[in-house]
Amino acid sequence: MKCTRILLLVLLTLFLCSSCLAVAASEGEKPAGFLLGIWHGWIAPVALIARLFNPMYRIYETNNTGWWYEFGFYIALVGGFGSLALFRRKNGDDHR
Repeated sequence: MKCTRILLLVLLTLFLCSSCLAVAASEGEKPAGFLLGIWHGWIAPVALIARLFNPMYRIYETNNTGWWYEFGFYIALVGGFGSLALFRRKNGDDHR
């Protein structure tokens, strides 16, 4: 029962994240900035999976503001995956 709830929560989260994926933007749209760079960095794994099924989705927004978007993207990408280590259980003794 607990495993089913966790799976449902994960699927719901993936579904909600997929609504904000980067897509091929037209020229007239406002370019993505720093905050969207952070968001796209956090959901990069979801975007990668979504792109396997639909090539319309992008991992990286091509219509962006340049350096600030890239900075936010890489900070979130590195920080997001690096913070996963905080949630891992340690085996053995507690080293406090």
